Amino acid sequence: MKNDTTFKELKQSGYTDKTINQEIQANLIAKIKAKEPVFEGLWGYEDSVVPQLKKAILAGHHINLLGLRGQAKTRIARSMVNLLDEYMPIVKGSEINDSPFQPISKFARDLIAEFGDETPISWVHRSNRFFEKLATPDVNVADLIGDIDPIKAATLKLPYSDERVLHYGMIPRANRSIFVLNELPDLQARIQVSLFNILQEGDIQIRGFQLRMPLDIQFVFTANPEDYTNRGSIVTPLKDRIGSQIFTHYPKTIALAKQITEQEAAISSDDKAQIQIPDLAKNLLEEVAFAARDSEYVDAKSGVSARLTISAMENLVAAAKLRLIETDAAKTTIRLLDFMSIIPSITGKIELVYEGEQEGADYVAKILIDKAVMTQFESIFPRISKLEKEGIKNQYTDLIKWFNKNHLELNYTDTDEEFYSKLNSITPLATVIEENASELSEDDKNFCKELVLWALTISKKLDKSENSNAYTFDSADIGQYLRN
Repeated sequence: MKNDTTFKELKQSGYTDKTINQEIQANLIAKIKAKEPVFEGLWGYEDSVVPQLKKAILAGHHINLLGLRGQAKTRIARSMVNLLDEYMPIVKGSEINDSPFQPISKFARDLIAEFGDETPISWVHRSNRFFEKLATPDVNVADLIGDIDPIKAATLKLPYSDERVLHYGMIPRANRSIFVLNELPDLQARIQVSLFNILQEGDIQIRGFQLRMPLDIQFVFTANPEDYTNRGSIVTPLKDRIGSQIFTHYPKTIALAKQITEQEAAISSDDKAQIQIPDLAKNLLEEVAFAARDSEYVDAKSGVSARLTISAMENLVAAAKLRLIETDAAKTTIRLLDFMSIIPSITGKIELVYEGEQEGADYVAKILIDKAVMTQFESIFPRISKLEKEGIKNQYTDLIKWFNKNHLELNYTDTDEEFYSKLNSITPLATVIEENASELSEDDKNFCKELVLWALTISKKLDKSENSNAYTFDSADIGQYLRN
């Protein structure tokens, strides 16, 4: 940590005073020239969002990140802190981070006038130069900009027009810093108007008293598309003052989505050591989110957050961990059966259209899982024909016939040995796997065995029934008979 110093020592050190734009630009250029990553952890944005961010910073623009929920908008804003200098000198005791070279508050100007080169200087770490505010309808001008403090005025016997009676809001306190205003459309229009001069001219007006304060702030706004919410919108003159509007997006491939989930999901190292997650299980989890974004039951304008798969992965691991506790086993592997535990993660993170509300959130969640299962199944195995010609066999004929004389019960609480022993007892199932998925790992092959059974039930070739602890697979004819 840098020690307090004096203004004279600061000047002798060769320190050059910079605006926040110059500071961020210089550090960005240095990182680019050194081939260092500028925005780490933003998977899938390397060729879309990140280049636009770099250009906006080099242009010295305030930035509006526009996108649906769960698209890393806040993460992008917070990562900009790494483009600030590690430490910044301020006039010691200043509430608004006054630069000793260009003081803007009366406190700092008076202190420098009194002490000159002996003015005490403090150093502020970049982690303290990031300010974030969630825009809500109850935010007012006093919160953001400030207000007259009548107690100060009375104590100091000063008129309200005197700058010293002002209580600074969040924006002046963010001078020479990054200020992020999340969910900008939720800010009332009359409050948005108060930002006009700050963005353009640097003026602040409090209760009719004009106060010239050339604040030096890098603004970053985040917002959902205006047609997403009826809560409000960004007023046109404010949009006009924001230099760059950058659209974010969801990951475009399963591989990118997996990287995001793996990076963000809170899974301990102990759980990772005890619980094996097949690659196909990871892919299936991401397919659920892709299915939700294309579903007729889900409101596309609302979006499906990346937090859905992050939360779902945590629930999936929790289901396996519970099995370890209940069976006192040392290790286990994620099963397709465990995917029923992610339903609470789905229902809480999707907005349904009218048809979806009619069906019910749980039902829609199961439809999404089924759709994801079929997508993954068809990427590995031949499609299941709806109609079959009499006497002509296909790859699934022997497997379906096996269930005419047998049934299979898979329990959540089976140990891995018990669970896979049951699956391995189905000889035609092993044949299907070897003919189509022989190159996969052993864990993925085991997962495929469940995948095939589920796909056959979704295609109504087999029947599946469930209770609180198990799934039972039967012939479709037997299942129909039992239901009747």
